[in-house]
Amino acid sequence: MSRSPVSHPAAQAAPPPLLIGVSARGGRLLVTIRGDLDISAETAVQTVLRKAVGRSRHGIDLDLSGTGFCDCCGLNCFLTARRRAMAAGKTVTIQAASPLVQRLLSVTGTWPLFTLQRCSSAPGCGPEATAERQEDALDEDENLRAEVVQLRRAMQTRPLIDQATGILMATFSLTAEDAWDVLVALSQNTNTKLAEVAEKLITSIQGQPLAEADQQQVAAAVAALHATRTPPAPPQPQQPLPDEEVGGCELPP
Repeated sequence: MSRSPVSHPAAQAAPPPLLIGVSARGGRLLVTIRGDLDISAETAVQTVLRKAVGRSRHGIDLDLSGTGFCDCCGLNCFLTARRRAMAAGKTVTIQAASPLVQRLLSVTGTWPLFTLQRCSSAPGCGPEATAERQEDALDEDENLRAEVVQLRRAMQTRPLIDQATGILMATFSLTAEDAWDVLVALSQNTNTKLAEVAEKLITSIQGQPLAEADQQQVAAAVAALHATRTPPAPPQPQQPLPDEEVGGCELPP
């Protein structure tokens, strides 16, 4: 009896390949990105967007409706392309986006940067006003790029913090929340970055013990946590007096 092939779970979970298409649309180019956009795809996407901005007359439009995953690396690609386009008097817009990309742009407040705003002949839309708005937009772009750098650093240090939290949980029988509180307390008490504290704890289980001062800080932080987590002892119930002593007189049967 023949057996039907069984697909391996890992094969089913494999991410779809990244597909990038570029097509002309009037004086603009439409760039369609399908698949996952993470750090492994950042270089390829940066290259395509840079060439597309350079080839277009008025700018590029992005179709991200098929982008299944997008992190800060992808957002950095979009912001970089927008900065290059603005420097050349062009624009970058997002015509369509998957729910995940929409959430990323909404949380980071970058969605308005990729909507095409045309200036009519209304008052306040002269060349001076347009130049002023572009300068303000460039300043805002730089601030957003700084935030993206911070987010990327947080993504890189997160695995260290997770490992350190696990070490505290296993060593002191703490919950995940309590272990996080201890880690934050260590960072604040020693005026040390959270990632550096986490790295010390990880190193301690790899053959290099903590310094005596660091051990005392850990013990103090755990003790302080237990002091705040220990509930007060419940009040002891009062024992009733014997019947014959209540009120100094004997109660009737």
